[in-house]
Amino acid sequence: MSSALGRALAVGLALLLPCACIGTTGSEVVSFQAFAAGPADAHGAGYAFSTGRGYDVTLDRMKLRVGGVYLNRSLPISGGQERACFLSGVYVGQVPSELVVDVLDAAPQRFPGSGSGTRDLARVGEVWLTGARVDADDDPSVILDVAGTARRGADVYPFDGRLTIGRNRRVAQTDPTLPGGDPLCGQRIVSPIPVDLTPEEGGSLLVRVDPRGVFANVEFAELERVSASPPAYRFADATQGQPNVAVYAGMRSASGVYTFAWDASSNR
Repeated sequence: MSSALGRALAVGLALLLPCACIGTTGSEVVSFQAFAAGPADAHGAGYAFSTGRGYDVTLDRMKLRVGGVYLNRSLPISGGQERACFLSGVYVGQVPSELVVDVLDAAPQRFPGSGSGTRDLARVGEVWLTGARVDADDDPSVILDVAGTARRGADVYPFDGRLTIGRNRRVAQTDPTLPGGDPLCGQRIVSPIPVDLTPEEGGSLLVRVDPRGVFANVEFAELERVSASPPAYRFADATQGQPNVAVYAGMRSASGVYTFAWDASSNR
């Protein structure tokens, strides 16, 4: 991610992008390491779970491109303004670097850049799903790359898919009184994720991604069939079709997919 998209520390965090209403705290400035991983019980290819729709899913590959992680000390106000790219309040933590996370690996995978922040209680987390500028008009980067098999009774659905968040995700504006009311950057930011942690000097942040939440509402029987022999099905990088819509919504869910944890130890 470009430095123009980061947040700078000046006795606190201030957002560099325009139109962000971010203050400063005056608290102690800290630096920390950051990691991402799959669920604690992940063990590589062959990770299996069941969904509420009655499917037994086995994942052979799941990679998620994370373009940054951020922490805010303010909970969003219910019934507030239209979705913007950034929360109101004060950002107190940032990890403005990119990592392609192997979601089938429980071991922490380190972000290439260090995190920075202020010593304040964070109540909200954000995960940025982008391989370019968060406000870019287009982004061809593959954000979600998956492959596996879903079974329900005697029916078997070997599947794969690669999803992006580019022009294909732009929401048409229907209300002229709310120009920019649903910006594309809002599609790339998963928020508000509930957190309860305080960044400390020398500690580390761990973000886990749970594939069960991503696939929870997918109707695999409605996947596009791309081969009859051997049978193969595919998630389309599209905004129509129940499986495509459901898996996209799953990876952008602020509940049940992403968890943040703080480790006060300086060593992992």
